[in-house]
Amino acid sequence: MFERMIAIALAIGGAAGAIARYYLQGWVVDLVGPAPWGTFVVNVLGAFLLGFFLTLTEERVLVPSLYRTLVAVGFLGSFTTFSTLMWESQRLFSVGDAPAGLANLAGSVLAGVAAVYLGVAAGRLV
Repeated sequence: MFERMIAIALAIGGAAGAIARYYLQGWVVDLVGPAPWGTFVVNVLGAFLLGFFLTLTEERVLVPSLYRTLVAVGFLGSFTTFSTLMWESQRLFSVGDAPAGLANLAGSVLAGVAAVYLGVAAGRLV
């Protein structure tokens, strides 16, 4: 029975995360231009939110594992876009823009690690 609840939580969280990603990416693209900015913003925000949420729910407020799974694995797992990051980077390389491809990869990794760190710090402040 609990396994079924986990599957339902993952489905709900995943659907919500995919919808949130779609609309946030679209808003960023409308605001600043096409790829890779929408993916970059989503990945960095997702890294921050994951660091914040897991720290908050592990160190400050105990949350049942079902809800942690819904948010961390379902919503944020669907919200962040690693495969899209890889695709957009490959496309930049394939059109001969290696500096942009490298900047997209390195910037996403560095900003993502920094965002997780800031999320952990913010979670500990609460």
